[in-house]
Amino acid sequence: MGRNVLIVGGGGREHALALAAQRFGHHVVCAPGNAGIARDVAVADTGVDDHDGLVALAQERGAELVVIGPEAPLVAGLADTMRAAGLRVFGPSGAAARLEGSKAFAKEIMTAAGVPTAAFETVTDVAHGMSVVARLGLPVAIKADGLAAGKGVV
Repeated sequence: MGRNVLIVGGGGREHALALAAQRFGHHVVCAPGNAGIARDVAVADTGVDDHDGLVALAQERGAELVVIGPEAPLVAGLADTMRAAGLRVFGPSGAAARLEGSKAFAKEIMTAAGVPTAAFETVTDVAHGMSVVARLGLPVAIKADGLAAGKGVV
């Protein structure tokens, strides 16, 4: 007997999740989805940043589980908003998602916990960054502090 599942997002990850949930007999709606997802499951035109709209959609559809795919709504606290509304959610709290949302915070936590990680330094301007590169020498990896959809390294 399938359950009602809301999958938040519109990328390949969410499409795969939707197909897997459907394969197990669940009734899936994806918001906002995309044209490819719409060929396989129901989609709703509610954006990932519309927390109130997503809560309302989950309630209207009788969602027994909400799965949040993209990092940005997780970092923005969507899972917290969903839980506060009494919904079951697969996704970390906004506080926990900060590990994904802030490279500097993640490095600080890894260092404090003794997790092996590459040396790092947090810089706030180009001049400071260049002095760190000069001191460390090449090669170095430079990451912006924030979400970069896996593309934030130079």
